[in-house]
Amino acid sequence: MEEMPKTYDPQEAEPKLIQKWIDAGCYQRSKGVGDCTVVIPPPNVTGILHMGHAMDDSIQDTFIRYNRMRGRSTRWILGTDHAGIATQTKVDKKLKSEGISRLEMGRDKFIDACWDWTHEYGGTIVSQIKRMGCSIDFSDEKFTMSPEFSKAVRKVFCDWYHDGLIYRGKRIVNWCPNCRTAISDDEAEYHDEHGHLWYLRYPLVEPVDGIEYVTVATTRPETMLGDTGVAVSPQDPEKAKLVGAKVMLPIVNREIPIFSDWHVDKNFGTGFVKVTPAHDPNDFAMGETHGLDKINIFDETAHVVEGYGEFSGMSRDEAREAIVKWFDEHGLLDHVEDLDHSVMHCYRCDTALEPWLSEQWFVAVDKLKGPATKAVTSGEVKFYPERWTQTYLTWMENLKDWCISRQLWWGHRIPVFYCDDCGWEDALMEDTDVCPKCGGHHVHQDENVLDTWFSSQLWTFATQGWPDHPEQMEGHHPTKVLVTARDIIALWVARMIMSSLYFTGEVPFHDVYIYATILAKDGSRMSKSKGNGVDPMDLIEKYGADAMRYNLLTLVTNNQDVKFDANIDKKTKKLIDSPRTEQAKSFVTKIWNASRFVQMNLDGYTPGAPKAETAEDAWMLSRLARTVASATEQLEHYEFGDYARGMQSFFWNEVCDWYIELCKSRLLDGTPEERLQVQRNLVYVLDVSMRLLHPVMPFVTESVWDALPASGLDDHSSKFLMTAAWPEPDALAGFVNDKAEHDFELARRVVSAVRSTRARYRLSPKAELDVCVRAAQEDVAVLEAQREFICSVGHVDQLALGAEQEKPAGSVSVADSGLEIFVVVGGLVDLAAEGARLNKELAKAQKELDGVNRTLSNQGFLSKAAPEVVQKKRDSAEELKQTIDQLKGQIEDFS
Repeated sequence: MEEMPKTYDPQEAEPKLIQKWIDAGCYQRSKGVGDCTVVIPPPNVTGILHMGHAMDDSIQDTFIRYNRMRGRSTRWILGTDHAGIATQTKVDKKLKSEGISRLEMGRDKFIDACWDWTHEYGGTIVSQIKRMGCSIDFSDEKFTMSPEFSKAVRKVFCDWYHDGLIYRGKRIVNWCPNCRTAISDDEAEYHDEHGHLWYLRYPLVEPVDGIEYVTVATTRPETMLGDTGVAVSPQDPEKAKLVGAKVMLPIVNREIPIFSDWHVDKNFGTGFVKVTPAHDPNDFAMGETHGLDKINIFDETAHVVEGYGEFSGMSRDEAREAIVKWFDEHGLLDHVEDLDHSVMHCYRCDTALEPWLSEQWFVAVDKLKGPATKAVTSGEVKFYPERWTQTYLTWMENLKDWCISRQLWWGHRIPVFYCDDCGWEDALMEDTDVCPKCGGHHVHQDENVLDTWFSSQLWTFATQGWPDHPEQMEGHHPTKVLVTARDIIALWVARMIMSSLYFTGEVPFHDVYIYATILAKDGSRMSKSKGNGVDPMDLIEKYGADAMRYNLLTLVTNNQDVKFDANIDKKTKKLIDSPRTEQAKSFVTKIWNASRFVQMNLDGYTPGAPKAETAEDAWMLSRLARTVASATEQLEHYEFGDYARGMQSFFWNEVCDWYIELCKSRLLDGTPEERLQVQRNLVYVLDVSMRLLHPVMPFVTESVWDALPASGLDDHSSKFLMTAAWPEPDALAGFVNDKAEHDFELARRVVSAVRSTRARYRLSPKAELDVCVRAAQEDVAVLEAQREFICSVGHVDQLALGAEQEKPAGSVSVADSGLEIFVVVGGLVDLAAEGARLNKELAKAQKELDGVNRTLSNQGFLSKAAPEVVQKKRDSAEELKQTIDQLKGQIEDFS
């Protein structure tokens, strides 16, 4: 048997293992009993890996590897999204840098440039996913613009069109003047901004009871050019007499009516609201109800259109300034108030969006939302954590028709054709240049493309042969689980459920796992502009993929967000270090070193069954069996954080720090029979442990397992650990031994108390100490039976046990679950000096806490300081409180 290298180098080992796994076909679809098909949320084809991807992919790979080892049929489907706006924006920028205009080169050549871009950069994120160790099927990559996928998209559009679910109409959309396309509500980002509320006077055409004008309050005075009404609340009786009157709209001299409508809040501003149906969704609704004209005053770049004199050609900001000035100069600006409000921005370019009336294509959702709601309320689709169920249901309840058209060139072009000669229109599966109605040749296709989410909603079934080969879906659809972020529950998850139910008669997945958002160290969102983003590839380069993956899984809790512990260089925006990932790397090293020690002491080993020859053997095998059961249960129920944290606690604290240490005497000095049995036990424990750890830490576990001989678990016939069998809880259930665990735990607590006392007072690990234990009589009997073990392992000279034991002079006490343990240190520690030192530390900590509490009680600080600064102070207070409690406990030892 070749000896394991002294040190483990992830940069050398990980890439080699990836290639071995791929060459052996380990990543491809596996056959088994029960299905576990998972689709990757398709990243943007031009994107690069970020921490959200890393978290998502680590969770998915953990689940896939686990299910593969359980012997289930596993398939993890890889693919990328064409990302309409994102890709077009990048190609646009590239062409502009070369002095080329998209409009000059034309649609066909621009699309060719987009394809060139995706071919050049599209493989970046896929190669990064591969480097993470994700066991996804790289041999069968999907793309939302492939011919097969495009056909599926076209069929969905045509079927919904002919079924009356897709229609064209003029509606208010969120328009990005920079990207020059519509943006859905769910894609818009709200930014809090400092603004104003302008109070503008609109003269009445005819005075009413001596009233010559009404004053409207608005946050957007520039849109007044498109006003076609003034509204009041029907719950505002004081203004009822003005309903039916007309005002003369300043600047444009347009007569517009005053009416009442429930959309108006009588307490907002003056209670008079200007109504601009072409530039506000609520105003549009009021315009529909009251028959108002809808006048678009902006063009697609958000500049004032022709017909408004000096204001025509102005941008929104220029028009605002000029119009306010005009009102002021004409005595019609009543006053201005400061107002903070939220403004919608484009999620791609950050431009403020313009509510804009335009002709768009929509999906009518009334027939889709009911079945999609029932799929969740019935439990057919379950959310983990469960709280996200209500988020989904609330969104479905308030669902509006979905605007699916985008004014782009890169994407799935809407397959609707028009005849200019006879007015024929239809959605077709095949292109045509001849009108089927009149035979004319003046036929053209709709210029718009579909929203990217329209195509990605088909992801679970269009990647599996639908519509031409639905037989490929058999046994693999619905998929098992969708792992995704909370911010696309509406954008993607809900739409996948709606489309899948409509076209396949099945839900797209049984479960939805929503992972936490990863925030920067200070609690803010990671972003390139802030310079606080962490590149997963930097983490892999510095610490290895195992360490990054493991650390990410330990962060998983039921909380909504998690802070990622990393320090970033402000100038270079590069990673300096990540202490938690460093700790995860230490765990990788611990696994390697412990395994290497065992492997180096296997001379004369022959495979055989594990046996409980000693108390520690019985305890270890029982703990191993329980860990198999808990890890299995946790992974079955998507409790990834509990699984990762539990595995470290078990392997580091119980296997390494206790069992391997306790086995050393038999391993090094035992009889041949004792040595062989302890070798078998150790190999078995390591074998099972590597299998349990493999899903989250595939590289180091594969390397260790490859160096291990066959254990009593099986004949080690599998070529790779990743294709070896998961340890089944039932197979180990016979090792569970409540008494062995209870008895050994009592002895372990005594030894741990002695060790912690040595560490606290900086005593030699081998210094012999006297110990007294006060416990219940039944526990005393258990400890008495393990006296030799406690004294030997704990380096205890005199051990006194009893239910009535008194605290010895010069001792410190440790309480642990019913045991009172007194460790005598009087002759080794200057108790007076130690007490004085501890009192000094206590006074210092208390002074610091008083200062922090004064700051936290200052309302000025709380109102002005950034939330992350306030939280940092609160965290500091909690840490100081814990320190003070610990110091007080130690001081009591000397009283």
